[in-house]
Amino acid sequence: MTEHLDKLPFEDYCKTIFNKDALFDKPEALKGYRVLSCTQYILGPCAAAYLGELGAEVIKIEVPRLGEPMRHCSPYNETWFYPVSRWNPGRGTSPAFQGANHNEYFVTLDYRKPEAKEIFYNMVQKTDAMVWNYRPGTFDRWKIGYGACKEVNPRIVLAWCGGFGGFGPGRNWASYDILGQAKGGVFSFTGHRAGRASAGFPSKHTTWIMDYSIGMLVSTAMLAGMYWRDTVSGLGNYFECSQVQGSTRYTEYALPLWGRSGVVRMRWGNWDTEICVNGICACGLTSYPHSDHPAEKEEGYICVQAYTDEDFANLMNLIGRPDLGKKFASHDDRVEAKAQEEIYPAIEEFLKDKTKEEANRIFSGAGIISQPLLTVLEAANCDHFLERGSLGWYDDPYYGDVFTQKVIYKMSGSPPRLKHVHRPVGSDNEEIYQRVCGLSSDQIREMEAKEVI
Repeated sequence: MTEHLDKLPFEDYCKTIFNKDALFDKPEALKGYRVLSCTQYILGPCAAAYLGELGAEVIKIEVPRLGEPMRHCSPYNETWFYPVSRWNPGRGTSPAFQGANHNEYFVTLDYRKPEAKEIFYNMVQKTDAMVWNYRPGTFDRWKIGYGACKEVNPRIVLAWCGGFGGFGPGRNWASYDILGQAKGGVFSFTGHRAGRASAGFPSKHTTWIMDYSIGMLVSTAMLAGMYWRDTVSGLGNYFECSQVQGSTRYTEYALPLWGRSGVVRMRWGNWDTEICVNGICACGLTSYPHSDHPAEKEEGYICVQAYTDEDFANLMNLIGRPDLGKKFASHDDRVEAKAQEEIYPAIEEFLKDKTKEEANRIFSGAGIISQPLLTVLEAANCDHFLERGSLGWYDDPYYGDVFTQKVIYKMSGSPPRLKHVHRPVGSDNEEIYQRVCGLSSDQIREMEAKEVI
């Protein structure tokens, strides 16, 4: 088999070893590991869910009856499709909950009640790792912090992630994704470009990009902690990760630039401060002239890249501006702000009577790198994504056909996979509390009646 694979062209080789239809025929990398997710919103939940995609048994603990806030804080809470729980059949679960809670078991527990603490410690004893993102010190006030958990299970790897971290002047401040972007300095150079008389104005990233990306750092730290425990120390570890501080990782060269030269990076909109041409240009025509949908009625946009001298000259000739190709023949000349203020308007003048698809065909035919900006609908029907299995329809065991993101990276021997998108609040109380904690059905019903679980 190996000899046969080695003779395949690279594309066929990749298709074979990463076959998306054979995921469930292969083992899981983290099979046998158990993770408690004492989390809410996005940052903490996705850190645990990333491990669940790799095969860890992730048990999500939520507030009894209603669950965590993220189930209720975005539009389209469809009660008929995503019921929040059997206790609240008239309330739905937000679609925003879906992306950060793949493959988890869902139980409920009121940490503050004495009976709940006993159940919690029972699970901690049998758990490899735990992540929480309540405000700093909350679990310590409830007597279930790292010190208490370590006494019960010295091998536990615990990651706390929150807004400003567990110490420092801002430790008690709350944070959400947009605040993290603001505090970390990202907004200072993200947004509409600065002009000669102003600094422009900021634009936040519409999705919770800080939470999802910092969550990946947290899951990486948890993997490191489990590896260190299992191969070196035999003991657990306590991690702390600040979402706000994490956002400074995405300031790119702005911090070393200031440290070296005192220059403060400013906004430059959809153009690039480091290379030119490398920016987003407006096309004059919509791709859907008969559509009433606002996202389709607007004119299209296209990303164009031609930063080498040869490609830039080619692009300028293509748009009928060879004079600019000669005027800014060297990259040092055209990357300057004044040069870009001539170059990009000239490209958009060429594009004013074209759709983004027409522009892409013209650029690609001339050997210029380009990419139309896709709407969500266009991305959902993109052949490349569908063939690779990074998104698409999924037959969820609870909800039926769901269109969703899947796992984007590939592994040949022990691939990550999507088992289910999420479940209602407390839907796994019976299974988990019987299998993990040894409670009887009668005990579980009694605890549910008392709203302990």
